Amino acid sequence: MANDVTIWYDREDDYLEVLFEQTEGHFRATDNDAIMEKVDTDGHVIGFSILNVSQTKDQAPLSVTLRDVAD
Repeated sequence: MANDVTIWYDREDDYLEVLFEQTEGHFRATDNDAIMEKVDTDGHVIGFSILNVSQTKDQAPLSVTLRDVAD
């Protein structure tokens, strides 16, 4: 797994994106309408995004489990 994490926040759209790897992938829905997982072609989580992130401050913390794509 790469050591670099890319964090991007768009204040105007209140959108946060965190990427653990800079690789091809796509976003898929989660149980929370505001949160999307970014997965690679093998289905490993390589990032996530949160829409309206400032409105989540009263919710439970987001938990992400990372798996090394080499496994």
